[in-house]
Amino acid sequence: MSNVYERLGVPTIINAKGPATRVSGAPMPAEIAAAMQEATQHCVDMAELQGRASEIIAEATGAEAGMVTAGASAGLLLGTAACLAGLDPARMNRLPDTTGMRDEVVVVRSQRNFYDHAVRAAGARLVEVGLPDRFSGAGVRDAEAWEIEDAIGERTACVFYVAQPSSRPSLSAVAEVAHDKGVPVLVDAASQLPPVGNLERFFGQGADLVSFSGGKAILGPQGSGILCGRRELVASALLQNLDQDIFFEQWRPPRALFAGLNLRGLPQHGIGRSCKVGKEQVVALLTALRLFVDEDIGARNRRCLSRLEAIAEHLAPEIACGVRIEESADGEEPLLVLDVSSRPGGPSAFDLVIALQDGSPAVHVDPSFVDEGRVVVRALCLKDDQAPVIARRVNEVLAPVRVPA
Repeated sequence: MSNVYERLGVPTIINAKGPATRVSGAPMPAEIAAAMQEATQHCVDMAELQGRASEIIAEATGAEAGMVTAGASAGLLLGTAACLAGLDPARMNRLPDTTGMRDEVVVVRSQRNFYDHAVRAAGARLVEVGLPDRFSGAGVRDAEAWEIEDAIGERTACVFYVAQPSSRPSLSAVAEVAHDKGVPVLVDAASQLPPVGNLERFFGQGADLVSFSGGKAILGPQGSGILCGRRELVASALLQNLDQDIFFEQWRPPRALFAGLNLRGLPQHGIGRSCKVGKEQVVALLTALRLFVDEDIGARNRRCLSRLEAIAEHLAPEIACGVRIEESADGEEPLLVLDVSSRPGGPSAFDLVIALQDGSPAVHVDPSFVDEGRVVVRALCLKDDQAPVIARRVNEVLAPVRVPA
């Protein structure tokens, strides 16, 4: 039986890379898809829906408030806009023109990446600190907290921190110097789930706003995310995201976000209006978040491990000897690593990635380590019957090569 993509004339792929946007994320669990479909059949006030979302997100994360965004990148744009404009509707209306505002965002140079385009899109100017000798091979040091402290000035709107296991300095050290100067810290934690405990961990380390992806490990809609943190900042972000084609007298702010906050008026459509979130995304993300918090991640990883083991079992013997399965102790999913660096005269790791992608069926794997001669397979987005197909495709590309005895 054909599926909707085949009827559109778009071939489906085998996603062995993981829930990345480029390969459309993961198949959505049935309960989440059902909630999303049910949400399409009714109308609600979007501010009220986001108010309820704030309560649910706050309970799951330990933050004061939260909102559903159109992905983690949208969360970064909205979070930056909140730090720039606060609750001033005039400033909201002017963005990305930041004339007369605090518009500098301090960031560690080694944490720069093109996802911070979302920060710049709000109108902020990034101020880089630190020389990452540890990445250039010239030494062991990176930026230090005192360098961030020195970079914070009268025009600083926030400090931007990209949460990765290798990030330096620590978030707690960054938050300490930022808060001493009265400056909030915005954290990009898009891919930092699991473990589930990371939903709360960054706030324990001093974050003021955290942006998570909703379409990765949470398994919500691919175009969804979570922005959570201090209530007045989330309230500002929501004001700059909602459709504001409404008279102020009609505005019924959700108490979960706006109780005790005085507004002198509403902004017009804010800079985040183009990051619109539909009722279907909100409902599906909240359903996915509940399931993620309650899920046994160990059971999820065991399912992934079983699929990876099935792939290894179907590989040709001369290929299987270059395969290892890596398991993590901190809740991250297991990986199958295929090392082709010891296969002289055969396709390189990058050749294998391209051949798998361009063949039939197309298999997309993780190319992050091709320069080291390795190809990584991830199983979260796989179906059980796809394991032997992946092995067959790898065998077709690599098996003709014979390693000399």
